[in-house]
Amino acid sequence: MFKRITPRQVSEKISKGERFRFIDVREPFEFAVAFVDGAEQTPLSSFQEWIDGLGKEEEIVVMCHHGVRSANLCMFLVSNGFENVSNIEGGIDLWSLEVDSTVPRY
Repeated sequence: MFKRITPRQVSEKISKGERFRFIDVREPFEFAVAFVDGAEQTPLSSFQEWIDGLGKEEEIVVMCHHGVRSANLCMFLVSNGFENVSNIEGGIDLWSLEVDSTVPRY
């Protein structure tokens, strides 16, 4: 099973300089509206184009708008042998509310 992580916890990991893959699976038009610095824009709709670039040994943190699409990707990754996968609960929407209010809500 994948882990659940809050936006604040991810922000703390970033502040501490921890290394992990920060994957944002929202679509390009969503990313154009709001994004978190350091997150990789990797749309879920084209995951077959980028999925092979993920290492099963990496720590992977996944985000979307509210946490549903990212949870689906997390389930897929875990079922395919990835062991250190976390879903950001509440997605970028909760990030805007709890971590950085300059990130637009939509």
